[in-house]
Amino acid sequence: MFYKSGSLMFVSLMFMLGGKPSWCQTSKMLSAQADRVMALGEWEERWREDQTGWHRPHVNKMLESNIEKVLDGRKGVKFFFPLCGKALDMKWLADMGHSVVGVEIAEKAIKQFFEESNMTYSEETVSALPGAKVYKSSERNISLYQCDLYNFSSAIEGQFGGIWDRGSLVAINPRDRQKYAALITSLMDKDCRYLLDTLLYNPEVYKGPPFFVPDEQVQSLFGKSCDIELLQSLDALTDREKARGMDFFTEKVHLITLKTN
Repeated sequence: MFYKSGSLMFVSLMFMLGGKPSWCQTSKMLSAQADRVMALGEWEERWREDQTGWHRPHVNKMLESNIEKVLDGRKGVKFFFPLCGKALDMKWLADMGHSVVGVEIAEKAIKQFFEESNMTYSEETVSALPGAKVYKSSERNISLYQCDLYNFSSAIEGQFGGIWDRGSLVAINPRDRQKYAALITSLMDKDCRYLLDTLLYNPEVYKGPPFFVPDEQVQSLFGKSCDIELLQSLDALTDREKARGMDFFTEKVHLITLKTN
């Protein structure tokens, strides 16, 4: 396999072997994708063309295996799904008695979620969000907002007791991560338990999305105001990633909670 940079190949090998590169080394890897930008229209186009390889036709295994740590004995938790797509995880949680609020730019994804889940739904405009719509299930406590994620705020739906971030932080433009982290923390209630899914691979061989998000950046984004616990790390390399030139692909799940002091 050909790498543009010998130093990045070395750092990638460290990640692959479970090592801890320095922040300087990690920054070099982050710089490989720093200028990558995808417009909202490109995401909508992917949905229109059914180019949605990130969607899973089942409940996410990482969520299933860590749900008790997220719930922490609570019932009727209000969950937020940033860039929700048509994730089956939303219905799974709603069926357990929790409420779900999602944000997604693609109308097709939202409508497919309800239709494929055999749920009827209503469609309303949102006075506080010009141009936005909210789709509400008639059978479950699920509300999905079609809008730019960065236009959403706690003024719309309050704060949340749980957040499931699978395919959101790793999908936004890398240059927007500070803004994203500020939004997410503003949506966290004092007892919120935020489950974050991240990916590690060599960004020199694949431009993303999904994007490379190392532990060090999770710490820099959320560590000042939150406690961060690594719950799970999994070798997720499949033929799909190998076809993109990757020789390692690690999926990690972090539990993030607001600091109490």
